[in-house]
Amino acid sequence: MNDIAQVAFFTVGMATLATLVVLPLGVALAWVLARKQFPGRAVLETLISLPLVLPPVATGLLLIAILGRRGPLGWFLAQMGVEVMFTWLAVVVAMSVMALPLLVRSARSGFEQVDRRYEQIAATLGAGPVRVFLTISLPLARRGLLAGALLGFSRALGEFGATIMVAGSLPSTRTIAVAIYTYTETGQQAAAGLLLVVSATIAFGALMLSNRLAAT
Repeated sequence: MNDIAQVAFFTVGMATLATLVVLPLGVALAWVLARKQFPGRAVLETLISLPLVLPPVATGLLLIAILGRRGPLGWFLAQMGVEVMFTWLAVVVAMSVMALPLLVRSARSGFEQVDRRYEQIAATLGAGPVRVFLTISLPLARRGLLAGALLGFSRALGEFGATIMVAGSLPSTRTIAVAIYTYTETGQQAAAGLLLVVSATIAFGALMLSNRLAAT
């Protein structure tokens, strides 16, 4: 029971951290896609959505190529004494990458629903782009942003393929999804079932709240 509680709290904590880490980038990308037209926009949109259609293990393999000791970012971080692979940092990275597309999609929808006349009026009254964004666009799109954050959190919570590739199934990096797989493989059906209930309960609550925010 202690192991199950530890795995559950660790997963929720990592999913929350991953959502917070990716939120600023997701909001920025959503605003750019909702408000700007530029060459390569379709390519950017496709790249953001790619983790939704790639097999998660393929995404994990790409992360290994980037964050491994022989990868460009992994080598640089290793020179600074930072190890990512098979640590809690790898869990956060994998969850963040998988959560980003859903966050961007919902947040973009939120920005697209904002009447641009309010932004234009604020601009004519002397407000700069940053002030317009912070005082007009962001508050009016907040429901879409919150819904996207909850969707991203839910996706991070259930992430398995990329996580097991970059973080493994170590006691210090084991998430709910990985633990369910491990318990099932070792014949611990009761523990796997209990974690399934925990995961489904948390995900159900997050998704229901996200749907309510998106519908209002």
